Amino acid sequence: MKQIKSASPQAHEVRIIGGQWKRTKLAVADQPGLRPTPDRVRETLFNWLGQDLSGWRCIDAFAGTGALGFEAASRGAKEVRMVEHDTALVVQLKRIQTQLQASATQIVRGDAVAALKQLDPASMDAVFLDPPFDSVLFDAALQAAGRAVAADGFVYLEAPIAWTDEQLESAGLKVHRHLKAGAVHAHLLKRLG
Repeated sequence: MKQIKSASPQAHEVRIIGGQWKRTKLAVADQPGLRPTPDRVRETLFNWLGQDLSGWRCIDAFAGTGALGFEAASRGAKEVRMVEHDTALVVQLKRIQTQLQASATQIVRGDAVAALKQLDPASMDAVFLDPPFDSVLFDAALQAAGRAVAADGFVYLEAPIAWTDEQLESAGLKVHRHLKAGAVHAHLLKRLG
């Protein structure tokens, strides 16, 4: 009978897939409900976006582990704002920021939807949305993201269900790409028009 090993330290790490910090492992805090974007999904997302994000302005609105934001910064984004409500996670994000010397990143403790609403219209090249799956924040976050994303920009949405163009229409968004990996539905959205 095969013996089940206890969780290894690797279970509490994510790795950056590409860019200047490729293969760098980031510690993941042991927080209830914290669900880092799986490596496979991040790899697909950044294949969709392109490997070089030089000059991009991005916001990781529900930063959590910071995997999406640090991945964007690793690939050359000139500005990556990471917003996280949980104080312990903000401390962890700042520790990683210092470790990587990630000068393009800005870490803010606060409400993700409020932060999105404060952005100038059409000011972001990429908006990363990965709210807690059991939250009621999806609609509000999508509305704010649809306003904040540039005409040729992208909104990434990670959700427990597949969103349709009809559901996204009121936010001014449509599905550009979609991937299902386990319980995760990864969507790359574009503005309508």
